[in-house]
Amino acid sequence: MSTHRRGDWARIPLAFAAVVALVVVAACGSSSSASSRPAYCSERTGLQNSVKGLTGLNASAGVSGLEAQVNKVKTSANRLANATKSDFPSQSSALNSSITALDNSVRSLAASPSAANIGNVTKDAANVLTAARNLVNATNAKCG
Repeated sequence: MSTHRRGDWARIPLAFAAVVALVVVAACGSSSSASSRPAYCSERTGLQNSVKGLTGLNASAGVSGLEAQVNKVKTSANRLANATKSDFPSQSSALNSSITALDNSVRSLAASPSAANIGNVTKDAANVLTAARNLVNATNAKCG
């Protein structure tokens, strides 16, 4: 039997969106011309755009809305990590690992909603933020 309150559900997308919205700030900006930039710079932009969708989530989206948007972020993050793995192997590996952990915690939340699982999603989202920020910072010299 679940012991969570209705208010817990409202915090799921909001807490997650607040954490990952910082990725948008970290990934913003580019002054290099598109023709002189590596291909992975566009993947950076793709991750930024998918994360923006998280900031628009509201409580009515529920766990299924969170799952759908996390899948979009996962796809974008995996593309960026794959595109940068030869130039930035440790940062791209960290991004892949953090996305896998987040995906797993969101699945656990969907299967068993609880305050502990909400906490795990928030923690794993923060780890994605850190990994994404580290990879974006590493690519700044080439992407702007």
